[in-house]
Amino acid sequence: MEEGQPSARELTVVLDGYSYLECPRWHDGRLWVSDFYTNQVVATDGRGGTEVVAAVPNQPSGIGFLPDGRALIVSMRDHRVLVRQERGQLTEHADLSDAVSGMLNDMVVDERGRAYVGNFGFDLMGGEALRYTTITRVDPDGTVTTAAKDLGFPNGMVILPGGVLVVAETFAGRLTAFDIGEDGALSNRRIWAQFGETPQTEDVGEAVERLEVGPDGICADADGAIWVADALHSRVIRVAEGGGILEEIPTGTGVFACMLGGDDGRTLYLCAAPSFPEHERRPVREAQLLSVRVEVPHAGLP
Repeated sequence: MEEGQPSARELTVVLDGYSYLECPRWHDGRLWVSDFYTNQVVATDGRGGTEVVAAVPNQPSGIGFLPDGRALIVSMRDHRVLVRQERGQLTEHADLSDAVSGMLNDMVVDERGRAYVGNFGFDLMGGEALRYTTITRVDPDGTVTTAAKDLGFPNGMVILPGGVLVVAETFAGRLTAFDIGEDGALSNRRIWAQFGETPQTEDVGEAVERLEVGPDGICADADGAIWVADALHSRVIRVAEGGGILEEIPTGTGVFACMLGGDDGRTLYLCAAPSFPEHERRPVREAQLLSVRVEVPHAGLP
């Protein structure tokens, strides 16, 4: 197969009947995933068994795990990061209201328990003009710090082995990398992969039309490549540093996040739905969790 050519891999439906699945995380033999509009975090063994592990009234999104195994869960609409205690109850870990300009979004948690959280920056579903925004760091003690600025809708994030954070900037059409310092500070910002030209517009519709890739959720593999859910073109792509597309898997439906997991780390889970606008997804239950087998296993975080 030539680099970047669509591959004919077999997709399997793992779960269906959900509203809009996002932020899948493989943890202790199960995949955790947020369902936006039923306000639930669900865990599945990948064979059809499911458990509702958290109810988040203000809409769950990013998920990560502290060194002691407790889950951190983003509560989008009230700008909080919650922690799931040992008995399952949720308590506040941090309130980001004073640090962000839009609903919270995805999150990655490092091996020390520091959480890096994105936000929309503007009212995407309400039709506001596109504005660039920030990544916020939440330290293990709940301290909130702005870690990076001027990002075009920071979305999925991974931490590569060696301590490099890579964030998908959806409306900039790129993956951007930072070095993580001993204190958690982000430095040495650079483009990890650029997909075509960044749209120079504040109009979301125009930006969507111009983007060659709409990078949403991402995960990394042991060869240093990153799988990218292309939210605009019904596919996932495997990308090398520098932007080369190594493989493309068409999904036939919208795909908004991906995660490598399974017992050998070679099952690529995909969060799929026909579209992403809230008014289309909230009233129906058309979202699916798909899976496909790949050769190179998971690496890094999440």
